[in-house]
Formats: sequence, C-alpha cells, structure tokens
Amino acid sequence: MPLKAGDKVPSATVNKTDLSEVDTADLFKGKKAVVFAVPGAFTPTCSAQHAPGFIQKARDFKAKGVDEIFCISVNDAFVMKAWADGLKAGDDVTFIADGNGDFTKAMGLELDGRGFGLGTRSQRYAAVIEDGTIKELAVEPGGGLTCSSAEAVLSTL
Repeated sequence: MPLKAGDKVPSATVNKTDLSEVDTADLFKGKKAVVFAVPGAFTPTCSAQHAPGFIQKARDFKAKGVDEIFCISVNDAFVMKAWADGLKAGDDVTFIADGNGDFTKAMGLELDGRGFGLGTRSQRYAAVIEDGTIKELAVEPGGGLTCSSAEAVLSTL
C-alpha cells in the first residue's frame, strides 16, 4: 500500500551520483524537500519534460522555502550521474539512485515494467517532504505528466 501525506519517509539505502550511500531518513531530515520520481533515466517523458521542469524552476522552489530538490529513479548511480550531467542539472536538482528499488518498495510505489522490458521501476510521482514527513504526495494515474510536474508541485507550496 502506498504511503500518504502524514507518513514518515521510509528508511532505505540509496546512492548519490558520487557513489556515496545515504539513508533516505537522513536525506530528508531537518529540511523542506521536493522529491520527484521517474520510471527511468533517459526515457522520453522523464528526459524531455519531467526532470527539465524541476531544473528550470529550481529558483522558484527555493523562493518558496524548498531547501533541496531530489530526483529518484530505480537506476544505478552511474546512469543517474550521466543523466544529470546530460541535463545540465548542476546543483539545482540532486539525482539519487535507488538501484535496488528499496526506497521505491518502501514507499509502496513500484511499477511493474516487465511488459516493456524495464523490470521493476518506480511510478511517476512527486512529494513535498518536511523534516522527514510527507506533506504532499501526487502519484500520476497513468502514463502522462500532470500532477507530478514542477508546475503542479509549485502550486501546492
């Protein structure tokens, strides 16, 4: 069952693009963060719309009190680094690799992509997290990009 607003962020080990491990409970502790999850790095909607929207609007998020923006995907840290570099994300968005899908599973937001040759991935979603507690969670109902877009999340802040 997916987590919801009011729930604590689960503890899971993920990797930053420098390959360092970090616990998600520590990652979100003591800050206001926006997290958006994508089914896969380098995939069409993720690369053309979802991630670029957050990169382009990073200043708007900071102006609304967001300390950090995170992009999480069930990919390895090497792929996430190459993707962040290709998108020229710089320091605007922190890309996080959930290589084993542990965080995604703990959030209850797995996507069965086996029919497309993708294995288990993350559903597309966005969350506002304050000091480790989920304040807002918007999960896309289908294959599009609506409620988890940068614009949609900004409108909730």
